[in-house]
Amino acid sequence: MGRQTRSNDWGFPRWRAYGSERVAQQVRPCDREGCDEPGDRPAPKSPNRPDRWYFCERHAAEYNKGWDYFAGLSKEEAEARAAGEQRDAGAYGQAKFYGWGGEGDGTRSRDEMRALDVLGVEVDASFDEIKAAYRRLAKANHPDVAPDDADAATRFQAITSAYEVLSKAEERRAAS
Repeated sequence: MGRQTRSNDWGFPRWRAYGSERVAQQVRPCDREGCDEPGDRPAPKSPNRPDRWYFCERHAAEYNKGWDYFAGLSKEEAEARAAGEQRDAGAYGQAKFYGWGGEGDGTRSRDEMRALDVLGVEVDASFDEIKAAYRRLAKANHPDVAPDDADAATRFQAITSAYEVLSKAEERRAAS
């Protein structure tokens, strides 16, 4: 028999593992002078150009430590770029609670949902309704109103902490 003319990669099953070619893999070295580690982490050469440096992990961290995204831009250009970045990334901020797939319309976190359950209000309740429910429950469960009830203090603490969670969430929504 003569020399084999077909490779072992034809047909089924493959007789050789994937990625076991005989040709040496090309590995791009780190672009830092004197470094011989693989350069597998791209870093931009300038803000408005597609050119990239390729560094190893250590040199990429060193390069990015002093990186200023807004370097060379005027104040108006920097503000416009920041507003564009905020606009483009805003959808991620709005969707941060959708991953849990809980009740409601996806605008409340898991902690807020628990707090709403403690106060006994609906998921879509306004903050005025939440405040009214808090005041009603706080008056009914305050330790001074029911001094002989041992569970009243525990219920009052739960109601107060639930209201704190919801009021902080309302402040965050009002600020953004």
